[in-house]
Amino acid sequence: MRIILVASVSTVKRLRVSLGTLVAIEATADVAVGRIVLAGGTAHRKARANAAGPRAALTCTAATEVIPTALAEAVAADVTATEILTAEAAIERAFEAIEQVNRLMHPRAEGSDLARISSAPLHAPTQVHASIGQLLNLAKRIHTLTEGVFDPCTPAQPGRLSDIEVSAGGTEVVCRAPVALDFGGFAKGYAVDCAVEALMATGCTAGLVNAGGDLRVFGPRAQPVFVRGTAGELTNIELADAALAVSDAGSRHQPAEHQGYYVRGVDTGAPTAGTQAVPAFNYAAVIASTALVADALAKCVLLCPPAVATRTLRALGAFQPLADPKSSAP
Repeated sequence: MRIILVASVSTVKRLRVSLGTLVAIEATADVAVGRIVLAGGTAHRKARANAAGPRAALTCTAATEVIPTALAEAVAADVTATEILTAEAAIERAFEAIEQVNRLMHPRAEGSDLARISSAPLHAPTQVHASIGQLLNLAKRIHTLTEGVFDPCTPAQPGRLSDIEVSAGGTEVVCRAPVALDFGGFAKGYAVDCAVEALMATGCTAGLVNAGGDLRVFGPRAQPVFVRGTAGELTNIELADAALAVSDAGSRHQPAEHQGYYVRGVDTGAPTAGTQAVPAFNYAAVIASTALVADALAKCVLLCPPAVATRTLRALGAFQPLADPKSSAP
């Protein structure tokens, strides 16, 4: 008798509307499957898959009954069903993670952390989810790198990012001036990352999450992607264990609650303080290790002078998959 280990892989794909866009999630779970090959019609050991986890180890018992070949195939079928259930459960957790981000980071919805910060009394601490502090700290770093261009505080209130203090643990925020926070510049990318983390935590070995202009791929796979250039041309690239974000300032499909991107009090050639920024270039694409960083930096490419954008990309380990759009923009 021989026992052959074969890789059994199941991929599940789901679409759902979330974050104001159509979100596609693909999850792959693979399990080591034992297939029994009978030799000579004698008694054989029984092979079965241990269903304790998504990578079930093959074990052998001391059973002496004769195992028909149909039973070996049934074992493989059972493991395949387990994989599908694993992928289904992982996708549900991924969508739940996305919805949590939407609840926490909606700019105006009642009960969202951003809305509570924006409406909190000045100098009074506001308790927030740790992710809020994490994103505010990243925004502060990018704010510094871009010389103040990147700022999630909209002109609806006079306060700027520099007027917000974040506690060491990231769970307490204090505003020194009235602010109107809008994480539209990077919240969707963060939601994609949370979905990917949920997939991996549930046992998936590969997959992707695509939320409109934000895409992240993980696992031993390379995902072919067409990236549109500034002149509308399509370039085929392969994305592997990385994230891609594109920002199209002229898109008609931006979420209605998103306030736009702003440049206030910075000499970049953009509008003056308190007005909505009109990007000099309508389209940008950035690749980074996380969708959060790629999403945020795509806005920086749109709004920053080329030298500032290049320096910011380099500091965060990101790059543009095509030639610098600023050099080829009409």
